[in-house]
Amino acid sequence: MTLMDAPVFDEARDRRRQRVLYSAGGLLLVLFVSWWVVAGRPVDWPWNWNSHLMGRMAINSFLTAVEKDDLPKAYGIQDDWSSTSPDNEYGVIQSHQIAAARMYGNGLLVAVLINGRKSKALNLVYDPKAHTLSFSPPGVELNLEM
Repeated sequence: MTLMDAPVFDEARDRRRQRVLYSAGGLLLVLFVSWWVVAGRPVDWPWNWNSHLMGRMAINSFLTAVEKDDLPKAYGIQDDWSSTSPDNEYGVIQSHQIAAARMYGNGLLVAVLINGRKSKALNLVYDPKAHTLSFSPPGVELNLEM
């Protein structure tokens, strides 16, 4: 085959190929943004987004069990929690809102506002490898005044 014997340019095939490539790129972008939104719009690297998602789910499950006064279920998620616990400064928990979440070392540090408070958040750490919750180390908390 010589240069003069080249095949005729197929314009329909080229348009079809471009549509498939642009559609695949758009689908990947939509999936990426959806994953970010479902994970709670974390300000973190994408490989940590699953930790954000699983941590938020565990904390919501724990605090919902505490709100319903189902302490045996809550103790299955985290120990040392009741209305008489020395770590509980909030009294009877009626509502909660996750205010912020950031990776801290290998865990996810989450600040939760209890009973509609605007300050003095409950700081919990979610360990993504062991799937457990614990209180944050002394002196480690998220700053909510930004």
